Amino acid sequence: MGQPEQRADGAGPFTTRRTWYRPEGGTVVWESRPARRRGVLSVSRPDGGAVRTATAEPGILARLRRLNAVASAAFVVGGALFALGAAVSQFGSGNAMESAAIYFAGGLFFNTGGYVSLLQVLNAPRHTEDGGRLVTARWRWWGYEPMRLDWLSTFVLFVGTLVFGVNLLDSFLQGLSVQQVNRLIWTPDVIGCVLFLISGHLAFAEICHRPWPCLRSRSLGWWIVAVNQLGSALFMASAVAAFTRPGTGDLVSLDIANWGTLTGALCFSAGGVLQSFERP
Repeated sequence: MGQPEQRADGAGPFTTRRTWYRPEGGTVVWESRPARRRGVLSVSRPDGGAVRTATAEPGILARLRRLNAVASAAFVVGGALFALGAAVSQFGSGNAMESAAIYFAGGLFFNTGGYVSLLQVLNAPRHTEDGGRLVTARWRWWGYEPMRLDWLSTFVLFVGTLVFGVNLLDSFLQGLSVQQVNRLIWTPDVIGCVLFLISGHLAFAEICHRPWPCLRSRSLGWWIVAVNQLGSALFMASAVAAFTRPGTGDLVSLDIANWGTLTGALCFSAGGVLQSFERP
């Protein structure tokens, strides 16, 4: 018997959904995010009934649960620490080093969450050519797969967390001129925010199967991406407000910088909580 007919959907050159039409009737649908997060395929029976069934092996599902638990916890804690750092800056003693230390600790958790998110993609179940089941290769700590939209999104996110790390490390430097502050601290902050926004847009494209965002209010994955993207936008507003004016040496707006960071960080914590439920 030959291979079943299939259709591919996605954003541009990226395939984020495949539909197999079985000769005996019914369909099997693979979608990128549900497959890698939950280990499932969507199966429609010949009589028109539909079921959602886990097709990955039990050991693989346990692996997916562990990875998801680590990633979600890292974003919850990282977001909480960033919010605490912003609160200390806004309402605390005004000691910049105290806030910088809290931000740096939060950044380590964001680094962890970004890397584990990439591991989720690299070690996710893959569909077979006939769409009958999900299979998983050996464990990998790294891989280069730029034609996979989920890999590209999580890779950009991870790089963004590393760039934020440069910003957070440089914030400990003392005696910097205004130009040095903007170059060593502000510029990496803005670049990290841009990378977070790009990652979020790619995540929307993965869920929506098209290059532009959509509304899928019944999808938990959509809500996770939307909440995180709101956090990224608030981080960007904070970064813009944190620019140091060369003429005066003052920030554009300290209040916006602090409140943007605080509310954006809470969004990432909320996204981490939601992500804990997106598991097999």
